[in-house]
Amino acid sequence: MFLSPARCLIPLLLFSFVHPGRILRTIKERVRDLQLQKNKELLQALTASGRQPHKHIKEAWIHQPLNHFNRQEARTFPQRFFVNEAHWQHPDGPVFLFIGGEGPIFEFDVLAGHHVDMAKEHGALLLAVEHRFYGDSINPDGLKTENLADLSSQQALADLAAFHQYISRSFNLSHRNTWISFGGSYSGALSAWFRGKYPNLVYGAVASSAPVKAMLDFSAYNNIVGVSLATEAVGGSEKCQAKVREAFAAVEAALMSGNTSQVAKDFDCCQIPSAADDQAELMQNLADIFMGTVQYNEEGVLMSINELCGVMTNTSEEYDKAMEGYNSLIKLSQIYRSTSEEPCLDISHEKTVKDLMDTSLHSGRRTERQWIYQTCTEFGFYQTCEDTTCPFSGMLTLQSQTDLCAMLFGISQHSLPARVAFTNTFYGGDNPHTHRVLYVNGGIDPWKALSVIQDRTEEGEQAETVYIKDTAHCADMMSGRVTDRHMLTKARQEIKKHVASWLKTAVQEKIKKKAI
Repeated sequence: MFLSPARCLIPLLLFSFVHPGRILRTIKERVRDLQLQKNKELLQALTASGRQPHKHIKEAWIHQPLNHFNRQEARTFPQRFFVNEAHWQHPDGPVFLFIGGEGPIFEFDVLAGHHVDMAKEHGALLLAVEHRFYGDSINPDGLKTENLADLSSQQALADLAAFHQYISRSFNLSHRNTWISFGGSYSGALSAWFRGKYPNLVYGAVASSAPVKAMLDFSAYNNIVGVSLATEAVGGSEKCQAKVREAFAAVEAALMSGNTSQVAKDFDCCQIPSAADDQAELMQNLADIFMGTVQYNEEGVLMSINELCGVMTNTSEEYDKAMEGYNSLIKLSQIYRSTSEEPCLDISHEKTVKDLMDTSLHSGRRTERQWIYQTCTEFGFYQTCEDTTCPFSGMLTLQSQTDLCAMLFGISQHSLPARVAFTNTFYGGDNPHTHRVLYVNGGIDPWKALSVIQDRTEEGEQAETVYIKDTAHCADMMSGRVTDRHMLTKARQEIKKHVASWLKTAVQEKIKKKAI
């Protein structure tokens, strides 16, 4: 067989794209580390019981064209993927394809998760494929701007089509094998788009927390974060939201009045935020604490919304009432730094830009440079705070974020609206003409604003959706836990019903065609 044994056990990682604030990146890394630990414990338990699930995992590579749409381009890049045949009912069992997003894939992408649970039930062949220019699937030329020209969602979908052909040939698959794709966040959008653009290759698609609508000024993100902080069902309150607004207004007032040294002392900043860019960096990182808490609520990273609001609303007689919000924000910052073991809060915008200009291959696993390139060329997704409904600081402007496009890649800010408009025209935005795509979204997930949450499109076409009230980003993709909310458990059952129905319908269609 063409496959080689996997080298090491590394965990499933659910990526979700974000503005490159340092704290939000750290919170995302904690999600990864927590999943690593949980998956290690799972593997150890299975091994102790005499089972060896990892022995069925194979890692392999396919050489993909750098440009699928230019026949004169002969260069290729290595694309990594994993295969798990442990549950496959050979030869006619279905194929479950886990699509990688803006980060590396791992063995646990075919070992753990709700899609794996369903694969066991349906006897599916499990596949996970890495996105071009992320993880280890990077062209040796590196991440210089001229090399990133071949990084796009369209090229990624063409990779999936070529991968489908490669796997079908390698495993002697045929029309009898029904393909279902899965993805979350950006890869959830890819799952939906793969079904939309290549309906002859994938029969159905599950798109979890999938922002299928590109948007330059994504102010709705922080608006939803603010609403979530006021939602009592998840531990928020109107008082919490008000204290957050009060806190950011106080920090901004202190900066505007020239008290930068005091602010730096209060928040243990590594630098005094004298420059406007560093002030915006400080505000971004403080906002990150709230953004990360809402996006990953109840995932065990940093704190939950309930815990965060407990800190923000815990009044003390030792503080001036007018400064309660400000001091609560200081406390929250201290909690973050103590758990992350950071000696001070790094707010240097210059350092942020320097890190993003690193084009060496080792930076590939950090993902920020590649993802910002895609936001500049395709999606936007800039989480701004210029809207009056935003609970944070108006310093988080569209201008400050799109400046990176010109600074890092020489992409004109004036070209961004047209690039975003093209993406929505090409894929259909949040009104896609897709059939057998299940859009799954959480009620407090800020990314739901760019997904499909209505059962009918503007043209009245039927859309398949699952809406999980009081649930955060990509929560449905994990295997069930006893601590899960009832709505999340129910949602997984709905997803399971949809997938089972697709597979049943596919069999019926094949029988009907054979009879004809």
